[in-house]
Amino acid sequence: MEYGPDDQVERDAPMAPFQQLAAILRARIERGDWQPDRAIPSENTLADEYDLSRPTVRRSIAVLAEAGLVYAVPGRGTYVAKQKPEGQTPSE
Repeated sequence: MEYGPDDQVERDAPMAPFQQLAAILRARIERGDWQPDRAIPSENTLADEYDLSRPTVRRSIAVLAEAGLVYAVPGRGTYVAKQKPEGQTPSE
């Protein structure tokens, strides 16, 4: 199942809530809700917005970090990573 940037987490869906939230946040990044090198909302804000626990939100953000979509700055928050244009190799 695909999730869009305006979707909500469904408690009775077959996909785990952290996976649903990661897909929603990915869609919001791709849509441009948050610009590169700008902070995404805090874990507490996302937990309140999606009615989830902070550990669930943290796990969703970890999925995005593993995919290279966001990065954490200790004591500052989580930021959107700059995306490479499609087809570009790492040496370019």
